[in-house]
Amino acid sequence: MDPRIDLHTHSSRSDGLLAPAALVDLAAQRQVQLLALTDHDTTSGCDEAQSACDRHGIRFVPGVELTSLWRDREIHVVGLGIARDHAPFIAHCAGVLELRRERIRAMGQRLTAAGLPGAELAAEALSAPAPTRAHLARALCSRGLVATVQAAFDRWLKRGRPGYVATQWPDLAGAVQCISAAAGVAVLAHPHRYQVSNGVLRTLVEQFKAAGGVGLEVSLAGMGPGDADRAATLARRFELAGSIGSDFHEPGLPWRPLGRFAKLPDRIMPITARLGV
Repeated sequence: MDPRIDLHTHSSRSDGLLAPAALVDLAAQRQVQLLALTDHDTTSGCDEAQSACDRHGIRFVPGVELTSLWRDREIHVVGLGIARDHAPFIAHCAGVLELRRERIRAMGQRLTAAGLPGAELAAEALSAPAPTRAHLARALCSRGLVATVQAAFDRWLKRGRPGYVATQWPDLAGAVQCISAAAGVAVLAHPHRYQVSNGVLRTLVEQFKAAGGVGLEVSLAGMGPGDADRAATLARRFELAGSIGSDFHEPGLPWRPLGRFAKLPDRIMPITARLGV
């Protein structure tokens, strides 16, 4: 049987609910054999995750999910095998985290203007190490202002809604090059979620590869058969390695189970070959 691999997960160091060690405990229960922690714009949970993986006999890959911008769209790039002590990488993450804090403050102001307790909501979100819109959504839920996290996004937080604020994230090429300079392997995250035409997605993947991108998530929790086929076709066309992951955030989301078993499509090099694991 192929090993159970999960190279895209999130802990409480960004917008996941489990502490890094608790995430690894769950991964052990799910019989994961190779795990990456890829929190948004931070590797602060990797030491804890590494120690927990060592206890469970799980191979660990230090990772990150960098936020970037391409054609005014937010694009995420997973970095695997990151050298966490690389000074330019540390500085890059620090800059993006400050952009995140500025965004949350601005969104709090917009929510206040819409009649909500925006300052309180922003303060709760800003208590997180890497604050995201998900933290605002949970704060809205905890105060009974919406029924679910998804409802918070739909009513207040997604593009076009009253609390949304766009941010000038670092450009895609810069994010890819930051990962490469830190000895990491850059993987384009969840290509099926960008809601663009096939032609635009091809251009995105082409420019990602030209910037130094190495891999593409071709087997990810939540991908439908059509999504997976399109991702596999792009990986083959641009000779990108294939990555497997769950994009796990919390145990209560059955469509993103930690360590789901999945095989790569035919004729795609596994990203593990580029990582040497």
